[in-house]
Amino acid sequence: MEKITQKAYAKINLGLDVLSRRPDGYHLVKMIMQTVDLYDLLTIEKTDEPGIQFKLLQDGQAVTTLVPEDDTNLVCKAARKLMEKTGRNLGVSFTLQKNIPVAAGMAGGSTDAAAALTGMNRLFALGLSDEELREIAVTIGADVPYCIMGGTALSEGIGEILTPLPSPPQVPLVIVKPDVSVSTKAVYENLHVESLQKHPDIDGMIEAIKKGDLTGMTDRMENVLETVTIALHPVIAKIKRLLEQQGAIKALMSGSGPTVFAVFEEEAKADAAAKVLETTGHRVIRTTFVNPKSKEEFK
Repeated sequence: MEKITQKAYAKINLGLDVLSRRPDGYHLVKMIMQTVDLYDLLTIEKTDEPGIQFKLLQDGQAVTTLVPEDDTNLVCKAARKLMEKTGRNLGVSFTLQKNIPVAAGMAGGSTDAAAALTGMNRLFALGLSDEELREIAVTIGADVPYCIMGGTALSEGIGEILTPLPSPPQVPLVIVKPDVSVSTKAVYENLHVESLQKHPDIDGMIEAIKKGDLTGMTDRMENVLETVTIALHPVIAKIKRLLEQQGAIKALMSGSGPTVFAVFEEEAKADAAAKVLETTGHRVIRTTFVNPKSKEEFK
């Protein structure tokens, strides 16, 4: 096996709470993460000469100048960290096709880094466990350990403490990415945790998910980062309202934004809402929840 192509799945946050800020600047979070059926494709190939090569394909659904094409890319960073961990100077070439919106709160860069770690581990038969890969992952970014796990999970600490959860009820989703980009770092820097007037009921959401109670879950869906990002980009609030006017049970911003996702009970309503949102000029994606571990991850 000299080459593999791996799916790098996007995530949304069904609930996102920030508890406090540590002295080192990292924030302690309590989030429910969920993989959705939208993914980048990362092809990983052995090369004869040691070193890392990276190429961004220009035929994906999210072609952008925001993805670095040099060795500052998170994929290259993951490869370097993996080589440091194993003490092996490997020759590897990456080709990335972007389909996940960039700078959108869907962990596009983090999931690519996770795919690099798990894919290299497989291609080069390095024999690292998922736990060992997640230890490397947390040094790359807070969402990367989760992206290795996938599925539904409670994320705590700075994102490195993960507890798997049952999958929520399978429902249609509409994802809308407005034509603005958001810096996660800037959003967290402008979040004043001590002044938050309300925190999401994450524990209640977990219980609802365990019971398969869709309404119990959606009633508790909140994201404290909306308090910052919507003030910067009011279009997010407009998209949320429009989706709910079109029959969504609940619409919420994912991560630090600006992407909004909406949960529907009926496929027909989701399809109709997607068509309406497409007329606004935003990027619209029809998808659903997915657990990558239960699907074929490799091509």
